[in-house]
Amino acid sequence: MVKVNHVETKEDYVLLVQLSNGKKGFFNVKPYLDKGIFTELKDKSFFNSVRLAFGGVVWPHEQDFSADTIEYEMQQI
Repeated sequence: MVKVNHVETKEDYVLLVQLSNGKKGFFNVKPYLDKGIFTELKDKSFFNSVRLAFGGVVWPHEQDFSADTIEYEMQQI
């Protein structure tokens, strides 16, 4: 099972992620910002509070993305 090993925020609601399988890339959160619980991520300081948990990334109010979603949608570098 793939896990997110590292995450850092970048400009314009993008996450730089490193996965346990060695892949590294950019995951764009912007397409999710108008959907349900993700609207809170529009606040830059809240967006920057991202952390690793359960193999994926999470924010304080239960917004999350799994490593599978990130791997499928990220722009690999």
